[in-house]
Amino acid sequence: MATDAARVRRTPGEAGTWVFIFGDMTVFAVLFATYLYYRAEDPALFASSQQELNQTFGAVNTLLLLLSSLLVVAAVRAVRDHRGVAAPRLIAGAMACGLAFSGLKVVEYGEKISHDQTPATDDFFLYYFVLTGMHWFHLLIGLAVLTALIVITRKPNLTARQVSFVEGGACFWHMVDLLWIVLFPLLYFVR
Repeated sequence: MATDAARVRRTPGEAGTWVFIFGDMTVFAVLFATYLYYRAEDPALFASSQQELNQTFGAVNTLLLLLSSLLVVAAVRAVRDHRGVAAPRLIAGAMACGLAFSGLKVVEYGEKISHDQTPATDDFFLYYFVLTGMHWFHLLIGLAVLTALIVITRKPNLTARQVSFVEGGACFWHMVDLLWIVLFPLLYFVR
């Protein structure tokens, strides 16, 4: 039977991490609303430009980020259960997914640019490049955070503060995934 201490729920990470995450998500929410406003102003342009996107790239990137989140969840659980050997490997797997996402994004951007589809093409491609570029920038920051988490989780004994940092880093990575889960249908499917 679980003790009362084991049943206590707490917010993972530190309060400052959550302030940053909610602030970041607010900025993206404003950008999403702006995109939808301009889409409503010229639905034909947005629909025709949207047809130029490769949905396969978006779908594969979605699966990669979902898998990466699953690996990060397993890594945090390993840290909490004091299974230190598993955590760095799981985080490395999440990083591999993030790097694969980055590689596909480079290919996708290259494909767009080679077909003269740039931010200057029209409003759709302006928002496409701004929104996916900002997300990609956050993903790259997330990869740096995951690198720090690998270093921390290799230590034999973690302090409460280090465990909190691992949880906060995981929450940031989940935010990156959540933003893509909104971006993918918004840019690739919403009619």
